[in-house]
Amino acid sequence: MKKTAFFFLLLLPFFLNAQLTQDETDAIGVVKRLFDGMRASDSNMVRSTFHPRAQLQTTLIGADGKPRLVDADINRFVASIGAPKEQMFDERIWSYDVRIDQGLASVWTEYTFYIGNTMSHCGVNAFHLFKDADGWKIIQITDTRRKEGCLPEEPDRAKSLHALIDGWHKAAAVADEDALFGAMAPDGVYIGTDASERWLRDELKAWAKSAFERESAWAFTSRDRRIMVSSDARHAWWDELLDTWMGVCRASGVLVYGSDGWKINHFQLSLAVPNEKIEKFKKMVGKK
Repeated sequence: MKKTAFFFLLLLPFFLNAQLTQDETDAIGVVKRLFDGMRASDSNMVRSTFHPRAQLQTTLIGADGKPRLVDADINRFVASIGAPKEQMFDERIWSYDVRIDQGLASVWTEYTFYIGNTMSHCGVNAFHLFKDADGWKIIQITDTRRKEGCLPEEPDRAKSLHALIDGWHKAAAVADEDALFGAMAPDGVYIGTDASERWLRDELKAWAKSAFERESAWAFTSRDRRIMVSSDARHAWWDELLDTWMGVCRASGVLVYGSDGWKINHFQLSLAVPNEKIEKFKKMVGKK
């Protein structure tokens, strides 16, 4: 049975980053308090995060396919938080990117919005905050809203990443050219075991054209894989042992999450030579 380990650096990476200034930590704390208030249906907590002159806006694509900028009534928004509701409003934040100059802070967050346990939509929030004698207050929120390209929850993400990598290996085994190269980013890099084997995706496609005319281009089977995901949940790294026609190989790769979902951006394959056989191996390849 394949052994798997999935490690996440998730949700509040800023608490783990010693380089954050006090102002950055405080600005993020205000944003966090807003979402805590939403989950608690606490209008007073939500209201406390806003400056009296705060504004809300949303950018979206209308039914006519054209981009729209929509203004929202902040008082109505705050009142809706405290109104009775059957299910909790839960905006889950995946990353925080903070920029500060004097009394102005910008906080960019990626989110997925849930009503109860059902995903409603996702997008980004662009917060502007102003710092006065009472501390940081939100003066502007502009968000985007969409249904596609939403970051999945942890169990689904682990499952989808393993399925993507397994499917990529299978595509080579059954000579499915479209599936294999479709899983790679346009600027993706493939590094083979020979010192000369470094290709960009389309270079590899041209080089391997004859291999994909066979029933199987090459067949690699994973026996042990570990995946790690970045704090913004948009980059992942993996390493694995592969059973191949060359014997056991060690492979590693990088995945990037974008508008088209997860894509393989880098893959490197290397021969796994046992330490006790390294001297014989060196002689075989002409190394003294």
